[in-house]
Amino acid sequence: MSKKKKQNDEFTLYDLRCETIENPDGKPFACNHPVGSYFEVRGENIFFPPGQPFPLYPLAALLPLLPAKQRETHENDWMTTDMVVACPDPHCGGLFKITRTGKSTFRHSEQTLVPLNRRNRDKESS
Repeated sequence: MSKKKKQNDEFTLYDLRCETIENPDGKPFACNHPVGSYFEVRGENIFFPPGQPFPLYPLAALLPLLPAKQRETHENDWMTTDMVVACPDPHCGGLFKITRTGKSTFRHSEQTLVPLNRRNRDKESS
């Protein structure tokens, strides 16, 4: 009797902290995001501190960057080196720093209903 070897479906993502930082040029903030306000990202979840709001428009500008910041990138990739993002309002001096704070391990089987099948994945990429 042979047992089928269970496939390892683990993967690692960076945990992130996105925090409003002071503008070194002294440009005033036009939007409602005080220095020190933040949120954290772990896996697919965003965590806000209790009672702390975070403005919608900067959040919308930051969201597309977060999945890329969660993944391993080449040391020369700008996604690795650039951490500060400007508020999307051109009149606002708000800046947001995205910091990799740690790593979390997840399982493919717990994140999606799509089966992990290397043969199918190889066919799709050709």
